[in-house]
Amino acid sequence: MALPHNVLAFVFGIMGNIISFVVFLAPVPTFVRICKKKSTEGFQSLPYVSALFSAMLWIYYAMQKDGSGFLLITINSVGCFIETIYIILFVTYANKKTRISTLKVLGLLNFLGFATIVLVCELLTKGSTREKVLGGICVGFSVIVFAAPLSIMRLVVRTRSVEFMPFSLSLFLTLSAVTWLFYGLAIKDFYVALPNVLGAFLGAVQMILYIIFKYYKTPVAEKTGKPKTVFDHSIDITRLTNVMPGPISDSAVYPPHASNNVPETQIQVTELKSKNLTAQKDQNNKGVQNQNQV
Repeated sequence: MALPHNVLAFVFGIMGNIISFVVFLAPVPTFVRICKKKSTEGFQSLPYVSALFSAMLWIYYAMQKDGSGFLLITINSVGCFIETIYIILFVTYANKKTRISTLKVLGLLNFLGFATIVLVCELLTKGSTREKVLGGICVGFSVIVFAAPLSIMRLVVRTRSVEFMPFSLSLFLTLSAVTWLFYGLAIKDFYVALPNVLGAFLGAVQMILYIIFKYYKTPVAEKTGKPKTVFDHSIDITRLTNVMPGPISDSAVYPPHASNNVPETQIQVTELKSKNLTAQKDQNNKGVQNQNQV
């Protein structure tokens, strides 16, 4: 026997609250690592800032639904609290440049942007019109929130590393999107169901990327290969030692350039001849000295 739609909505809403709570807690290991290393490393603040803004929008939207959005209010209130803690920790351990950029986005989006939306809706819209306007804004920004991990996905593809894209987060994001999709269908709320179609799809893509690059290995250089520079240098030294026996001096390894580009072997022959002539002269001088003594 089929359950009434309100019971289905309650079941999916409770499931959505539980799974979304786990999603909000999924980055805890990341922030434990950040706190231990006192650095945000390659992590980005945009997913947390945008998640906070999304939770604020959904609370404001659920407040327009006359009590039927209670389960949306509960989980998004918890989300606002948790995301605020994440942002505080991120700003605390981020470097100066990252901290300034995070605070700028936080101020423009979560304070100025949200205040503008509330003022426009309160002053220019009423009743069902306000609900439709807010629903459209929530759908648009939810698409941006679900698309925010695209930067992480691009980093994964570029670096061939899943270090900054935990599998648990991708898994629970997918489950959460699927659950809230059925919740939106159960209460016949187009604005709740539509963005979660994209969320389920992108979550599945993240898990596929994780599986692809989890065991990716970069090409390793061949063990038998030898650097050409070292190999060529050793050959040159061997040739020099064969041509010029004995200890190798700096002038032997780096011979001076001849002014007329005379070959090295010819220079060596000339040096040998000059040495022989010098030796003969020394012998003749000794012979003359002996004759004079006699």
